[in-house]
Amino acid sequence: MRAHLLQLDLVWEDHEANFRLVERALDQADPDPGDFVLLPELFDTGFSFRTEKNADSEDRTLRFLLALADDLGVTIQGSRTIRPCDCDKAFNCATVAAPNEHLLCEYRKIHPFTFGREPEFFAAGQEVLTYQWNDLTVCPAICYDLRFPELFRRGLKLGAQIFAYGANWPSPRQHHWRALSIARAIENQAFVLAVNRTGSDPHLPYSGGSIAISPKGDILGELTDQPGTLSVEIDPKTLYDWRATFPAWRDMRL
Repeated sequence: MRAHLLQLDLVWEDHEANFRLVERALDQADPDPGDFVLLPELFDTGFSFRTEKNADSEDRTLRFLLALADDLGVTIQGSRTIRPCDCDKAFNCATVAAPNEHLLCEYRKIHPFTFGREPEFFAAGQEVLTYQWNDLTVCPAICYDLRFPELFRRGLKLGAQIFAYGANWPSPRQHHWRALSIARAIENQAFVLAVNRTGSDPHLPYSGGSIAISPKGDILGELTDQPGTLSVEIDPKTLYDWRATFPAWRDMRL
């Protein structure tokens, strides 16, 4: 089974244009039924704080993800802005769709990016979640969450075998993106699938660098700063064998 990480040059605040980008990338990737697709953070609008304009209030993005998952027979994770009517702020939400228009998971980003003023517009989620992709347990995360290893430890305690996160991680801290992604894989003895956007928005440049990492910390595949799709084989046996051979994950104490 394969995972497909879609590194996109997102169109600023344009849902339909970004939907077309996703569709074209998937046409080229040609996923098989049962595969996994991962999209960048706020893939439908870019990292915009205009939540009233960009919130998925009519479920356009949700319907797009559900229909795409059903049409292709894949599991797909992509983040969108949701703004509940009883909340004065929005949530940055990783939505996971599966075939038969099944909504598997909706994870709300626990760590809004304070340095970038995100908490002024987005509320923090409260719960680490997991979901099933085939026989593997996946823990979703979003961008700045990567800097907080306790989230990933909580995911591991919930049974996570894959950590999947989408980002709008800017170029000035690109080396942090790569180093922390590898660390999260090694310390949790889990697959890491991390997709970043590329290009630029009105505020920041992005260098892509989407990456897939094995439970041993080996690089399964990595992209440069250009738009593209990273497709990698995910072999559950490599995870089971490594955790059995070197069971450091069992020695958690704190």
